Amino acid sequence: MWRIQRLLIAAYTSSARSIGGVVPIIDLQRLTVSLRGGFEQQAGCLLFRFTGQLDAYSDKNFLAFISEQRANSSLPIVIDLSCIDFIDSSGLGVLVQLAKQCQDAAIEFLLVGNARVAQTVKLVRLEEFLHLQPDLETALAVLIT
Repeated sequence: MWRIQRLLIAAYTSSARSIGGVVPIIDLQRLTVSLRGGFEQQAGCLLFRFTGQLDAYSDKNFLAFISEQRANSSLPIVIDLSCIDFIDSSGLGVLVQLAKQCQDAAIEFLLVGNARVAQTVKLVRLEEFLHLQPDLETALAVLIT
């Protein structure tokens, strides 16, 4: 079992590094009890990654964290929610707010989500407005083209 875990970790690390030099964000800050987030500038964009729950309890901290990090930057924004366990209407609302801010500032905005996030976004037909991408590799490739 340990050998399988080591292989999975090695595969994840090497595949993450193979995406244009992308290295996974390891240090995530606790934004609320249920949400952690981190960001880095890479591949010509601001990449934000989150884990936990994006809901009415965490939406304000989520927005404040992104707004603080992207202040005075015109780089494209990629928000990776592939490790989010739960998203509700408040979470969707804050994503729409961010996408609108980026649209107004002529900044490219891309969202990466797991199956749960994608299902929620598609349920309310926001996949095109939020520029929903199936994975981080695809999102970064969109920025290059």
